[in-house]
Amino acid sequence: MGLMDLFWLFFMVSALQPVLQRRWLEAMRTRKIAQIEEKRGSRVILLVHRQETMSLLGFPLLRYIDVNDSEEVLRAIQLTDPKLPLDIVLHTPGGLVLAALQIARAIEAHEGKVTVFVPHYAMSGGTLIALAADEIVMCRHSVLGPIDPQLGGMPAASIVKVAESKPLAEVDDQTLVLADVGRKAIAQVEAAATALLRDRMGEARAREVAAKLATGTWTHDYPISAEEAKALGLPVSTEMPSEVLELMTLYPQPVRRQGGGVEYLPIPRQRESRAATRP
Repeated sequence: MGLMDLFWLFFMVSALQPVLQRRWLEAMRTRKIAQIEEKRGSRVILLVHRQETMSLLGFPLLRYIDVNDSEEVLRAIQLTDPKLPLDIVLHTPGGLVLAALQIARAIEAHEGKVTVFVPHYAMSGGTLIALAADEIVMCRHSVLGPIDPQLGGMPAASIVKVAESKPLAEVDDQTLVLADVGRKAIAQVEAAATALLRDRMGEARAREVAAKLATGTWTHDYPISAEEAKALGLPVSTEMPSEVLELMTLYPQPVRRQGGGVEYLPIPRQRESRAATRP
């Protein structure tokens, strides 16, 4: 075998490696999902979003909940027996209210128990989906987030506040339009959250929690811990199954540049018990 043959062999192996690695990950995910479904007697649906990078140009591609996601989740629920429990694994920064609300309403209408697992975070639209679940399982340091609407990257509640804090003559038309849309968006999300929570905590409490989450009480990226979510009255548990955490390891960041910022040996470590010895 000549040098040129070795070069082409190396080139082909290098080109096929990402494809083979992706196929291996897909096979491992399928196997782990099947194991969880068999153990829990449920349908497992994952909604996992990572920040991806175009391998050729290096541009970041931000993933979020969109209508394609809602179509796939709704299709999975439609293929599931109405009385079979659903296990939804959420790992998302949020996304379109339309898509998130479609998923949330489909979850709420499901007859079987619905459990949402949040291994790391489910912000914004992810939290809206979680509100529809019968149980929300979080790790000790997992977080949810506020569901206040955003308009053009700005909080709707802040736009409304700015428009109301000035005399009408000093507010430009665009701000007035945004404020009007912002009021409607807040009212719509608040009403949707109230409807999702009403059966679990009563009308008055549901309105109170929905208002806190949807009206700009916090910044949009405020992390709501498991303890704080419990204090709000959400059905939160911190008994995260190890199988779900193992499943999340099969969803690595797709492309890394210059290596990751976090490194560790990916094995469990236990404190060693050493008996005291005397000379």
